[in-house]
Amino acid sequence: MVAVAGGVGGAKLALGLQEVVAPGNLAVIVNTGDDFEHWGLSICPDLDTVTYNLAGINNPEMGWGRAEETFGALTTMGQLGAEEWFRIGDRDLALHLRRTEWLRQGVSLTEVTERLRRSLGVPSDILPMSDQPVRTLVHTEDGDMPFQHYFVRCRCEPAVIDLTFVGAEQARPTHAALAALAEADLIVFCPSNPYLSIDPVLSIPHLRRAISNAKAPKVAVTPIVGGKAIKGPAAKMMREMSVPINPATVANRYQDLLTGFVLDQQDADWRAEIDMPVLVTDTMMTSLEVKRTLAREIITFAEQLQAARFSEHFFA
Repeated sequence: MVAVAGGVGGAKLALGLQEVVAPGNLAVIVNTGDDFEHWGLSICPDLDTVTYNLAGINNPEMGWGRAEETFGALTTMGQLGAEEWFRIGDRDLALHLRRTEWLRQGVSLTEVTERLRRSLGVPSDILPMSDQPVRTLVHTEDGDMPFQHYFVRCRCEPAVIDLTFVGAEQARPTHAALAALAEADLIVFCPSNPYLSIDPVLSIPHLRRAISNAKAPKVAVTPIVGGKAIKGPAAKMMREMSVPINPATVANRYQDLLTGFVLDQQDADWRAEIDMPVLVTDTMMTSLEVKRTLAREIITFAEQLQAARFSEHFFA
């Protein structure tokens, strides 16, 4: 099984899926468009959020970073005149140091991520979408900004006009990501921000083509519930870009890729606006058990879609 994810919402469902499949049967392809360099270190926020969640060491209150974190290094860096807008904890800093060391030795980001997830006891594969840099550039009314400057430094306050994924056309998906997609029996698009987390993955032409050509059912889970984003600035961005803030907008955006779509029960009335099979259920992952339940329901839904597709082909 493959999950496509980025950020907190995606990491939550990835954990639910990991909980209900056999160890080693899940690969998570993760957005790297928000990777950047800070304090001379290579930082991969979405990879780290997914890794910490799947390792069970994430900060549940913040949604990002590690549990029981301390910030001694951050305080000292501030005293030394360094920028403090990106809050790196001490345990988090250790991971960034290790990653940066390996990358400077010529180790690929895929192999670095593999070493980190094994060290932290994660049973699932965590796969960067590419080993080559793709960077999300946010075009705002205040000018163009690298993603982390928009998201963290400016707290998503500037109005968004558009996005560019710099380097996407030249980037190649990793062999590990392509192999996982080719072997998958299900591909799940987690409820991540469609513009900031899913679109960067799909902006790599060969990766989008591999997802499209995969024979597995492809199911997306809505990131919009009750006219709001479950987490993050998705709804705000949609409003600023004059896009209707509803789950049908997301479903229709990826309609050419999807076999089915998962709606939250609050938005059941939107089912008629989505031109594909729809599962209506509770998508608000408020506890580990709810995450497990949603994961099981998605798997069952996908099995039903696959059976229906087989029947149509067999009896045609």
